Order: sequence, then structure tokens, then C-alpha cells
Amino acid sequence: MAVPLAMTVYFSLIRYNLLYPGDNEFVGFENFYYFLTDEGFVHGAFNTLWLVGAVLLTSVVAGVLIAVLVDAPFWGRGIVRVLLISPFFIMPTVSALVWKNLLLHPVSGVFAAVWKFFGATPVDWFAAYPLQAIILIVSWQWVPFAVLLLMTAMQSLDQEQKDAARLDGAGPIAIFWHITLPHLARPIAVVVMIETIFLLSIFAEIFTTTGGGPGYETTNLAYLIYSQALLQFDVGMASAGGLVAVVIANIAAFILIRMIGKNLTEKA
Repeated sequence: MAVPLAMTVYFSLIRYNLLYPGDNEFVGFENFYYFLTDEGFVHGAFNTLWLVGAVLLTSVVAGVLIAVLVDAPFWGRGIVRVLLISPFFIMPTVSALVWKNLLLHPVSGVFAAVWKFFGATPVDWFAAYPLQAIILIVSWQWVPFAVLLLMTAMQSLDQEQKDAARLDGAGPIAIFWHITLPHLARPIAVVVMIETIFLLSIFAEIFTTTGGGPGYETTNLAYLIYSQALLQFDVGMASAGGLVAVVIANIAAFILIRMIGKNLTEKA
């Protein structure tokens, strides 16, 4: 890890463009300045934060609700649990292609068929709502992860405590709010921390479906760095962007770890 990181730092401090080999002039922090003032950086940072926030909110809310629902005994519960977590094990590129060509396609997609069945005009999601379509695809992949952790945590919930609450006249909503939700506080914090780290580097779904467009509509920091390095061949600026992304990811991880540590201390 140290050698690639050192090389990235070195490349970020020189003018290193693959279209102009040999021009390796030392430029200091010029690459960082150009990356941070580039028009794509503002869009990429905003889209990254919006994508991470929306997917986290969807994952936590849907994960909690689904985990509570499947915790109750019913016929075929084992099969339902397996089906619920199965999207998490599908490769991002495969799931993105399925959503793009099989589900969200404005002509032959499943959603378009449903729209036509009810007499509505099909929506071209990747043209009209590209970032929302990416959020939908990524959420479909990461909700099962939240369900898996929260469903496992539900197994350790004291049923006698819930029974006692029912005897005292507590309804389902009161039991969920005062017993179930506090019990899930720790696993929810773990879900938020782990998903945030991975969501900051989402790339395959964007590359496969929209290519960062239209314009910068779906460009996040990871795709912006890829574009600088492998489309514009500006390795110096891409290296500077990579270091900026590493700093942002570490800051986010540090804050989340502190939040989780505080949560665990309070619970203890």
C-alpha cells in the first residue's frame, strides 16, 4: 500500500500527461488547485454526497422495516430471507445492466410495460432522472446488506421484554419505537459506517449505465478521477484527485467511527 500511495503523491506533484510523455515538470500543488477548481469537482462532490446520503437513508429505513417484518414467523420465511439478501451477491456491473436494459429501458423495460398498461407514458429514467436511477440501482444492491445485519441483530432481541410490554398495554408501534429500534442502534451504526466507505467509491454502476452524463449529472468523485486519468490522460491531476478522495473518505470514516464509539459507550 505504501509504494502505490507514494507514487500517487509523486505523480500529483508533477505535470504528468500521457499525451505529452517526458514533460514531467515539478508543479507543486498546481494539480490540486486545478482539480479543486475544476467545474466537474463541484458536481462530483455534490453527486457523491447526494448518492451516499440517499442510499444510506434508503438502506437504513428499508432495512429496519424489512428486518422487523421477516422476524415474525410465517410459512416460507427461510426462502424469503434468502431472496431478500441475494441482490447483495450480484456483481455491480451485472445488476446495472439488468436495471438499464431489462427494467428501466423506456421502450422494452418492465417499468415501461407497467406504465403502458395503466395508460401512462413510459419514462426514460437515464435521460430524465439519471442520478435518481443510479440511486435506485445502488440502493437495490445495498439494502440487502442492511437487512442481513439487522435481521441477525433481531435474533438477539429479548422476546420476554416484548411480551412484558404487551402485557402492560404497549402496541406494536410503541414496542418498535421503545424496544426494537434502540436494540438496533448498534447494527444501524455499523451499517452506516461500512456502507459509507464503499458508497464513496461507487463506479461500476455509473460507468455501465450513464458514463457520468448527461454532462456531469451522474459524475461522482470516483468517476471524475477515472475520467481525468483514462479519458483525458492527465495522470497528475487524477493523482491529486485521488488523494483528495482519500482524505475525504478518511474524514468520513473517522467521524463515523467516533459516532459509533460514542454510541457504544453510551449503550454500555
